[in-house]
Amino acid sequence: MKGALTRFRVMAYVVGVFLLLLCVAMVLKYAADMGQFMKVVGPIHGFLYAIYLVISVDLALKLRWSIKGTALVLLAGTIPFLSFWAERKVVEKTALGVPL
Repeated sequence: MKGALTRFRVMAYVVGVFLLLLCVAMVLKYAADMGQFMKVVGPIHGFLYAIYLVISVDLALKLRWSIKGTALVLLAGTIPFLSFWAERKVVEKTALGVPL
């Protein structure tokens, strides 16, 4: 279980960082007509988010999270800064032994 939590923590941070990069790339695309960053960062974020989903579901099954808690953690990778907050909450609740 510790390995699954560590994998989740790493992917939550990685997805969060790439989502922020994706937001910057989107601003550059529309404000400065520099779409080449979007072409690189977009697919990378999409691939990493898919891995985040698999790792999150794996952890949810191992820790017996509720469907609502699982869905909220899965959506955290789509809203800037939310994956960092979700990672902290998951670690806190796991340390206390409280299911999500």
